[in-house]
Amino acid sequence: MSAAAAVQSEERVSLRAWVAVIGGVVGCFMAGMNVHVTNASLPDVRGSLGATFEEGSWITTAYLVAEIIVIPLAAWLASVFTIRRVLMVGAAGFVLFSLACSVAPNIQAMILARTLQGAFGGVLIPLSFQLIVTELPSSKHPFGMALFAIANNVAQAAGPSLGGWLTDVYSWRAIFYLQVPPGLLLLAAIGWSIRPQPMALEKLRTGDWGGIIAMALGLSALQIMLEEGGRKDWFSSAFILEAALVAAVGLVAFVAIELRRREPFLNLRLLSSYNFGLASLMQFTFGAVVFGVVFLIPNYFADVHGYNARQIGQTMIPYGIVQFIMSFATPPLMKRTSVRTAIVLGFIIMAVGCLMNIHLDANAASNVIVPSLIVRGIGQSLIVVALSVMAVEGLERSELGSAAGVFSMVRNVGGAIGIAVASQFIVTRERLHAFHIGEAVTPFSAATQARVIELVRMLSRAPVDAASALYGSGHALERQQAFALLDKVVHREALLLAYSDAFLVAGIAMLACAAGSMMLRGKPRRASASGAAR
Repeated sequence: MSAAAAVQSEERVSLRAWVAVIGGVVGCFMAGMNVHVTNASLPDVRGSLGATFEEGSWITTAYLVAEIIVIPLAAWLASVFTIRRVLMVGAAGFVLFSLACSVAPNIQAMILARTLQGAFGGVLIPLSFQLIVTELPSSKHPFGMALFAIANNVAQAAGPSLGGWLTDVYSWRAIFYLQVPPGLLLLAAIGWSIRPQPMALEKLRTGDWGGIIAMALGLSALQIMLEEGGRKDWFSSAFILEAALVAAVGLVAFVAIELRRREPFLNLRLLSSYNFGLASLMQFTFGAVVFGVVFLIPNYFADVHGYNARQIGQTMIPYGIVQFIMSFATPPLMKRTSVRTAIVLGFIIMAVGCLMNIHLDANAASNVIVPSLIVRGIGQSLIVVALSVMAVEGLERSELGSAAGVFSMVRNVGGAIGIAVASQFIVTRERLHAFHIGEAVTPFSAATQARVIELVRMLSRAPVDAASALYGSGHALERQQAFALLDKVVHREALLLAYSDAFLVAGIAMLACAAGSMMLRGKPRRASASGAAR
């Protein structure tokens, strides 16, 4: 009884700890949503600010570059200035530069505001993770990770949905006001729940500045290369080659410095821990697939079915709802089975959701995509909660800050690569399929001639004999229009095949992760007090 009482005492969580965790989750949601909130609104933003397509792309790129640099730095910054100060400064700066985005008079001011917004918001996601694993006992980690999953997953669906709706009803400037209420809530929660502590400014003198600079150069160059590569025809561009060289040198130097330094700002040696290393590899692949798919869905609806921003946003709503529900259903499932079972099941369900879309056709709009989104949402929630719990299983408390930074970094790097690969994959496969379909659609093909005759008759709105439709000078305009319509059909079918191929690759990647997750080491979690033990 005394042992059980001791375990129960360890499991008690103070109100302040819960408020800190929930406040961190609100910040995580705010930062996560802001990555995607501009996706459906970029054409409106570009038009309003008089920006070119390439300039407009930097509205997203600038935010991601700043965020991807700050995420690995978050734990070290918290160790120097305390987690309370870093979160409060991050939240205050994020809200301030969200307002700056809303009133940006030109594209240059918008890009600067988005850069600073990403820099301040970059601390919110990893420190939210860190608060969960440090403020809560291990027995409460599944519930904490469920909150973290809601913040991450629902934000992905809420961003395009709210952004598209606000842009359609009000203006694109209204989307940046979304950050103000949660930002103020985070400031209040952290200010009350986390007590002030002295800073450790002496760490600035002995800081791992070589590693920080190498990481910043490497990750920023990698992000820029991935974002701009497709638009600049990849390695045929001198700019992309230079970015790739800087990325390679910077990242190699970063890894070398972190592994050789006694006190690195980011402990990459954690990747040698069996569970954490394997979980991080799967987190990288998972991030690539999730970010890639979230990128593909709006483009699919816009390119193939002509959906507007509001319609695209509406299709994402069920995706967010199911993830909200499943995030709370996952911890009880983990208790009844095991963490590893939940991870394997999540990857299998994710794979099924992707493979549901490998036979897309002209009728495959929301009636096909939305059910697959719901299935993927179920699997995604299982993975985010269970994989996060498994990753930190057995790590020392002093290692959790670096673990949060590494785990968030690999997800974001994977996501950046996933978006770049998905974009280039669709372009390449669409060209290939268009070429192969076009080989059969020639003026000498009987099927093509029959289709042209049918279209000429339809366009002429009068009876036309076959010879006149194919060769008559009186129907030259209708014949030209008929071939233009055929060309459009060819490219639409090629695009459908390209998207189908992308979902096939994503499904195979998730099946590979399901197989890999079977190698994770962990004990079943039961709903008893013994579950508090690591």
